[in-house]
Amino acid sequence: MTTLLHIDASARPGGSDTTPHGSHTRRLTARFVRQWTALHPETKVIYRDVGQEPPPPVTGQWIHAAFTSEQVREPWMHEELRISDTLIDELLQADLIVAGVPMYNFGPPAQFKAYIDNIVRVGRTFGFDRNRDGEPYWPLLANAGKRLVILSSRGDYGYQPGGRMADRNHVEASVRTAFAYIGVTDVHGTSIEYDEFADRRLADSIRQAETTVDGLVSLLESGFPLPASQAD
Repeated sequence: MTTLLHIDASARPGGSDTTPHGSHTRRLTARFVRQWTALHPETKVIYRDVGQEPPPPVTGQWIHAAFTSEQVREPWMHEELRISDTLIDELLQADLIVAGVPMYNFGPPAQFKAYIDNIVRVGRTFGFDRNRDGEPYWPLLANAGKRLVILSSRGDYGYQPGGRMADRNHVEASVRTAFAYIGVTDVHGTSIEYDEFADRRLADSIRQAETTVDGLVSLLESGFPLPASQAD
């Protein structure tokens, strides 16, 4: 059975196809999950809305707890890492991660950055040994077969490679880097642009992004066999 981790990071509630002033990224992630589960109804879906319920930011106490060996952690340390442990446990279960990450001021929302800071954790998703030959850090989720889909949106346009604003796009690159650091390197995605223009260009961008989402479902689901009842 496939496990899909569905993450929304937009501060806007509801999708732009169902809610006035709703989120384009919520629209795209919902479309992906809806189509995926239609093909794979046995899929276990874990939903995490960091846009509406953001994880707490990393603190000095969090760092102290994370870098203390689990065997000697004090009770307060376990409590400090409780939410981080929950988020990591969800990630470890997932075969497929579908993340809606809008662009806020050229980067991911603070809510999603807090999520990243909670899941990129020594001893759980990456290893560290200062006495290790060569690189002292290594990913703990490498070769786990996990796939990541990043679905984004922007108010302006031209953030794709080679576009007029490409050098100001710090969304996909930062998310890819963080997930690659822990071993998730099979990454796909698309985005909606022109939101602030609210004209035909936005409508065209939405249609193009939805078409790409449909294609990604077809591409990625081929790696997850259908259940016997549907394969016959």
